[in-house]
Amino acid sequence: MLRLLGSGRSHPKSSGLSVLVKQMWGTLRSHPLRLERWCSQGPCVQRKRNDALHAFWKGPASVPGGARQSPINIRWKDSVYDPRLKPLRVSYDSAACLYVWNTGYLFQVEFDDSAEGSGISGGPLENHYRLKQFHFHWGAVNEWGSEHTVDDHVYPAELHLVHWNAVKYQNYTEAVMGEDGLAVVGVFLKLGAHHEALQKLVAVLPDIKHKDARAALGPFQPSCLLPACQDYWTYPGSLTTPPLSESVTWIIHKKPTEVAQDQH
Repeated sequence: MLRLLGSGRSHPKSSGLSVLVKQMWGTLRSHPLRLERWCSQGPCVQRKRNDALHAFWKGPASVPGGARQSPINIRWKDSVYDPRLKPLRVSYDSAACLYVWNTGYLFQVEFDDSAEGSGISGGPLENHYRLKQFHFHWGAVNEWGSEHTVDDHVYPAELHLVHWNAVKYQNYTEAVMGEDGLAVVGVFLKLGAHHEALQKLVAVLPDIKHKDARAALGPFQPSCLLPACQDYWTYPGSLTTPPLSESVTWIIHKKPTEVAQDQH
């Protein structure tokens, strides 16, 4: 497995949704996916901001002055093979899936995190982390959508599975602001074969057209969204939306998951 040394720069991103989601969520097309920030070996600084464009960026912004801001441009020359890094252990309980909801920014699938049954351990993690939710980031066009990039290559979309450290913290809210509080598994999506499991998510989108709308999803196994190859990059970073807390251990799969044109 590869550990990243240092970080690249974040990249601006076009706003909007893919063809299918545009038809369902037309009102969201004017929202950018995230604030543009510049990341380097030094502290990240805020470059541009328009409070009227994104609900997550309403009100005063609190931008940490540390050097762990995400996303980054993953550079092969900055990654080093670490034999101490073992495969990530993934154990998700499909029955823990609660519902999918429209945050006004993206659709998010929530899980019951009150027990140890669904989560990850191993890899770069010292503790067990419970799955809280997963969501997707996408762009207006296929060529520009992922949060992270690999040697400046951008994927059409990126999946984030968000977990919290259930050993060190009492709940997700505490973990967000705490050291080693979160672990986010990132998966790039690229155009290719039809993904049957993802179709179950797409099918409920018409039921959550409006902000804060929820729809039951029933049992759903998120591990089916992960690529077969377990190789990953890992680095210490931050949330990519407010509060931008530098509490995240990022685990980015090297291989993307394929989805059909009408699924991303």
